[in-house]
Amino acid sequence: MPRPILPRRARAALGLLAALTVNTASVASATAAGSSSAAALPADVLDEVVVTAQRRPEAWSRVGASLSRIGPGITGVIDLTHAAEALNRAPGVLMQRGSGQESLLAIRSPVLTGAGACGAFLMLEDGFPLRPVGFCNVNQLFEADTSQAAAIEVLRGPGTALHGARAVHGVINVISPDPAAMPQTRYAATAGSDDFAGLEFLASDGRSAAWGLWRHDGGFRADSPVREAKLNLAHVTDLAGGSLRLRGAAVRLDQETAGFVRGFEAYRDPVLRRSNPNPEAFRDADALRLSGEWVREDESGARDEWRGILRRSRMEFLQHFLLGKPLERNGQQSLAVSFARTRSIDGGVEAGGLEWRVGLDAEVADTFLLEVQDGPTLEGSAIARAIRPAGRHYDYQVDVQALAAHGSVAGTLGARTDWRLSARLDRTHYAYDNRMRDGATTEDGTPCTPAPCLYSRPADRDDRFVDFTPRLDLRHRIGERAQLHFIASDGFRPPEITELYRLQRNQSVADLDSERLTALEAGWRYAASDIAAAVALFSQRKRNVILRDANGFNVTGGRTRHEGLEVELGWQAWPTLRLDVAGTYARHRYDFDAAIEGGETIVKGRDIDTAPRQLWTTTATWTPRDDWQAALEWRRVGPYFADAANTRRHPGHDVAHLRVSARPTPRWRVSLEIENLTDVRYADRADFAQGDWRYFPARGRSAFVTVVWRRE
Repeated sequence: MPRPILPRRARAALGLLAALTVNTASVASATAAGSSSAAALPADVLDEVVVTAQRRPEAWSRVGASLSRIGPGITGVIDLTHAAEALNRAPGVLMQRGSGQESLLAIRSPVLTGAGACGAFLMLEDGFPLRPVGFCNVNQLFEADTSQAAAIEVLRGPGTALHGARAVHGVINVISPDPAAMPQTRYAATAGSDDFAGLEFLASDGRSAAWGLWRHDGGFRADSPVREAKLNLAHVTDLAGGSLRLRGAAVRLDQETAGFVRGFEAYRDPVLRRSNPNPEAFRDADALRLSGEWVREDESGARDEWRGILRRSRMEFLQHFLLGKPLERNGQQSLAVSFARTRSIDGGVEAGGLEWRVGLDAEVADTFLLEVQDGPTLEGSAIARAIRPAGRHYDYQVDVQALAAHGSVAGTLGARTDWRLSARLDRTHYAYDNRMRDGATTEDGTPCTPAPCLYSRPADRDDRFVDFTPRLDLRHRIGERAQLHFIASDGFRPPEITELYRLQRNQSVADLDSERLTALEAGWRYAASDIAAAVALFSQRKRNVILRDANGFNVTGGRTRHEGLEVELGWQAWPTLRLDVAGTYARHRYDFDAAIEGGETIVKGRDIDTAPRQLWTTTATWTPRDDWQAALEWRRVGPYFADAANTRRHPGHDVAHLRVSARPTPRWRVSLEIENLTDVRYADRADFAQGDWRYFPARGRSAFVTVVWRRE
């Protein structure tokens, strides 16, 4: 059995403290560099950094949680070509880039794949989920405008009582700009390697604003161009003694997708790494969101919130990674509304009193999925071809209803300790309607021979899930510059719609339960005038993990454990030089034995595949003058196993990026970004499946020049 990462006594202590999480990345957004590592800022400056983990503005120094706030970097934007550029600067986070805007994510977890992978992370925009419950997509973050966002907040570990379903391993919240804080006008143009071109605009009068972008990336691999367009609208006004904020967002993605390259270390081959084995693959998607938030708050701290959002999304893509390459179309239209009320007793927590909060969330959604294969399967063995017929494989609609109640109470223990006790109760209902013949047959009912058809369609049915998630937060201040916190929390996700109704072989019913994660964490952070430090430890246990067993059935019963250490340091070494370091050492292990699909065997205690134990980011920012900056970033992804049996090991990679920005005049800025500065050949993702290595090779050295003009 593998040795524990800490001695037994230390692990016992972690059972009480378990999981220091302090992410001083929040503070970094207040620096010119916009780094996500610990900020060397005094305590009074920390109070000015505002975060929204509780759906309301709070000084980051008063939040006892593992929260990162990533702001625009020295080039003025959060990311240029992909959200991974920013998110991978946060401790405990690994976003592996696929082709184009595709990605796979880890937050205090292994990189998760499969139908339920996206369900472990809650993706928000201004506090609103991008997708309804049960209908996420692993690539859905492209629907948010991360590049032009004011900030991205990353909450590591289970979410608060306000978040609910899918806030299992973490929460990502993309925060759009405030019209009052925007320049009057801003235009930007970018040109770069591999025929990359982009245009951005922004216009604001202080209350209303519009901003958007258009980008074309020719792709460094053959036949892999990406075109995307995003448009955002916002309006803020006073109404009935409160503030009303209206938001609109529209997104369009047209992508020609490049598939895995196969063969041991194929990503190093100068020809293979630029090839595209699947030139026919594509992904087309669009999304539309309209939201409103009304907040009224008085001097006593009493606060009422009404929130609502309408969402619509459509996606069509070729499943080039499956035999037969069927086409999938899916979509949803949904409405979510919520209400919350906050009141203080005896002056609230700051005055030594109490604060309570109650709320209700409701959501309805109409979702659909169609999978159809144009012609016969030509790949694989004779049996594999026979069980994958042409025609429709799945065609169903699922109506979703979700209702939740949540509440919290907060107070003090003495002069230096705050506490918050919260809980949430969720009820999720799926009404499934199969639009085809039930069972594992061809579209016209003909059986496959010599074995049942691969694709199995359950009969119409309803499924309900009820989940209760408590949480305890403690925060203790040590002097004026340091604090400790402790959190005990639960997270959950009901099964995704595809896990319940997109079955295979002879499985007619998937008797699944909600995945659950219990987490303990404690944290310490310190900030002085020129140095800040943070240490984090976490211990998490996940149960009812949904997987596909050796028979190809979707089943519940897996268990995993996740333990680790996170360290951050921010140091203003000289007036012109700043160093930021964010590091993670973690173990993500199976906690059960099982034979699973593909002939692999899970053994308790072994590492989960695609779970690097080490992740490091170091950034040096040089500011010789107010109008000139340069930042050199080094990123280390440690080795990881590429299969569940831990027999294939990928070495990981080291990569450096350089960013330079200059302001020749107050209105003009020119920036240069060089990705993969040393032109190292590495893989964004490595995997061993179907008896062979397969990779998504990373882009080589690439340069991008951006010119910006703005008027205040």
